[in-house]
Amino acid sequence: MNRMVMIVYNEAIDLEVMEVMAKCPVKNYTKITGVYGSGETSGTHMGDDIWPGRNNILYVACKEAEAEKLVSCVKGLRTKLGKEGVKAFVWELKDVT
Repeated sequence: MNRMVMIVYNEAIDLEVMEVMAKCPVKNYTKITGVYGSGETSGTHMGDDIWPGRNNILYVACKEAEAEKLVSCVKGLRTKLGKEGVKAFVWELKDVT
């Protein structure tokens, strides 16, 4: 079964996230930089003086086993970084063309 993993993280930890992706290893992904949002634990990031900072998003389409490994890698990064925002979300891909 195919999965989509979405990793949302603070742009300040981009290097750390990309290192985890390389070690996991993940070669295929789509990266969206400079996104805004608000999270329950990560706070608000709007890229302005009131709500500084932005987020990045990685989308990874992969097999179920690869998704499980990637989520495990993200959990390890969360443990290492503490309060810096990084989360992974996974859902089923019904059609891949």
